[in-house]
Amino acid sequence: MKEGDFIRIDYVGRIKESGLIFDLTNEEIAKKEGVYNPQVKYGPLPVIIGSKFLIKGLEEAFEGMKIGEKKHLIIKPDKAFGDRSEKLIKLIPESEFTKQNMVPYQGMPVNIKNLQGRVLSFSGGRVKVDFNHPLAGKELEYDLEIKKHITDKQEKVKSILEFFYRPTGKEKVRIEGGMVEIFADSASDLPMKVKEEISKTIAKWVNGLEKIRFIEEYSPIIPE
Repeated sequence: MKEGDFIRIDYVGRIKESGLIFDLTNEEIAKKEGVYNPQVKYGPLPVIIGSKFLIKGLEEAFEGMKIGEKKHLIIKPDKAFGDRSEKLIKLIPESEFTKQNMVPYQGMPVNIKNLQGRVLSFSGGRVKVDFNHPLAGKELEYDLEIKKHITDKQEKVKSILEFFYRPTGKEKVRIEGGMVEIFADSASDLPMKVKEEISKTIAKWVNGLEKIRFIEEYSPIIPE
């Protein structure tokens, strides 16, 4: 595989030190390992090699791999989620939580000024929050397999949609010349920012597609 290739992969990601699974794509393994979540959509994940949507260690692992090939690898922090930084542990005034009608507690996930963090402690009107990625400083262990090479343009577009949000299954894609039309039902309700990112990704990675049009289809309920 090389940069720009669209593929689908299966993988299991573990924290090397503890063996704890933090992410996986296979439903059967999830049930076997006791980490199954009915709200998660399992199945091979679409990936664009070189797009930097994944951690560097995984991106590098795909180079030279073939369809059906399996690989076991250990990824150091510098090619995963980086080292932990004390600079990302902040003391936040309790008033920031009050503004959002929140009462802080240890372990609480928070979003402050568009930064994701976790409460470490709370005392004296100040809250200590860790803004490091939860996997920062961790060595990661992956078992991965390339399941499919995607070459069809429509399937490439659909895989990009899947990467950005959870499709309803009713989406349709039509390509005419350099134009791609994406038909989505009202349940998709994508924010404009997400549509912009999808459009940029399609234009960059799917050759020959320069215009992207989103069309929302509604099925109004007519009262009897």
